[in-house]
Amino acid sequence: MAEIWEGSPALRPPYRNAAVKRLRAADPVMAELIERVGPFRLQLKPDETFDALLRSIVYQQLNGRAASTIHARVLAHFPKERPLTPRSLLATPDAKLRSAGLSANKLRAMRDLADKALKGVVPPRAEAEMLPDEELIERLTEVRGIGVWTVQMFLIFYLGRPDVMPSGDFGVRKGFGLLYRKSSQLPPPAALEKHAKLWAPYRSAASWYLWRSLDIKTV
Repeated sequence: MAEIWEGSPALRPPYRNAAVKRLRAADPVMAELIERVGPFRLQLKPDETFDALLRSIVYQQLNGRAASTIHARVLAHFPKERPLTPRSLLATPDAKLRSAGLSANKLRAMRDLADKALKGVVPPRAEAEMLPDEELIERLTEVRGIGVWTVQMFLIFYLGRPDVMPSGDFGVRKGFGLLYRKSSQLPPPAALEKHAKLWAPYRSAASWYLWRSLDIKTV
C-alpha cells in the first residue's frame, strides 16, 4: 500500500475541495466513505524528482522500518549534500553504497537513475511539474527498477496530479473490492478502471479514500 502522508494544509493539493464535491455527487458509495474518513488530507512531498525516485528504489520490496534505515545510511554518506545530486552518487564507489545495505540490483537502479537524470531523461521537479502525466510515465519508466506504479505514486504524492488511477495498486484494489463488491478477493484492474470513470477528473482523491478505507475498517 502507498504511504499516506498528512501534515500542513499548505502542502495539500489545491484540487481537494473540488474533488470531494465531485466524488460525493458522482458516487453514493464513495460519498458514504468520505463521511466516514473525513476531510481529504493528502499532503504533498516537496522533494526533487531524483530524490523521490531514489527513495522509491530503496523502499521497493522492503518493510518501512528496514527501508528507512537503509535510505538514511545512504544519505549519511553525503552529510553535506542536501539534496543529493546524481553526479555525487555516480562518483561514489559501489562498496561504499553497498555498505548501507543496498542490494546489487538496487544499486544498479540507483546508478541508472542518476545517469538518466544527468542526461535529462529524468527531469528536475520544476520541469516535471510542466509535463503531462503520460510523458512523465514514459520517461521515468525508462529508468531501471522504476515501473508505472512508482511513477503514479510520484504523480499523486509529489506533484499533486488530480486524475491518476493506480488500478494495479494492492490497497486500491482491496479497498474497492471490499466497498463495492463486499468481497476480500482482489478485483481485476479492468473492473476498477471501468468504475473509476465515475470519479474522473479526481481519481487521485478517490484512490486516497480507498487507501484510507482500509485503515479505518469502514466495512
